[in-house]
Amino acid sequence: MKAFVAGATGETGRRIVQELVDRQIPVRALVRDLTRARAILPAEVELIAGDVLDLRSITQAIGDSTVILCATGAKPSLDPTGPYQVDYQGTKNLVDVAKDRDIQQFVFVSSLCVSNFFHPLNLFWLILWWKQQAEQYLKTSGINYTIVRPGGLKNEDNSDPVIMSGADTLFDGSIARQKVARVCVESLTSLQARNKVLEIISTPTAVAKSWEDLFSGV
Repeated sequence: MKAFVAGATGETGRRIVQELVDRQIPVRALVRDLTRARAILPAEVELIAGDVLDLRSITQAIGDSTVILCATGAKPSLDPTGPYQVDYQGTKNLVDVAKDRDIQQFVFVSSLCVSNFFHPLNLFWLILWWKQQAEQYLKTSGINYTIVRPGGLKNEDNSDPVIMSGADTLFDGSIARQKVARVCVESLTSLQARNKVLEIISTPTAVAKSWEDLFSGV
């Protein structure tokens, strides 16, 4: 296995990269700023300059990767096209290249409540709606996929057990980014995680379960 990570320098992406490195899975990271990426990511990571909006740069960057993990996301800005460009078009480009390269699995970090059009986050240029469109494109691509929908993201890790459920069943809650990273990486080696939407949060009162039990329960 060799992993290609898009959004590798983001708060969730960098944790995904570290989780892969900790498990000795080779990583190629697509980054826009090589200098910044070298300061953030582990030395073992192969850094490739490119942009998810540039189909040619993705095609060249993927190399001999066998799986893709996408943790991109539009940053708050005054540009109303940001979520469309990053959360939809960028993901679509990755999916198109994955189809051409016969990628074994595509893990996409989305968000809780993407199906709720009237969610307050959609005031940010329909960001959840565009994430949902990206999910739909991935689902119909024919690629093996895992869509991870985390609740509110926390930078600090904790010992709270993960709660995992199917699409459109969790509507609030939060989870540490490190746990999101673990779910993404664990899904690469679990057949029970294939072609599923996984909604995840964590709470101190949840019952701790194995990853296989969590995946098989969805």
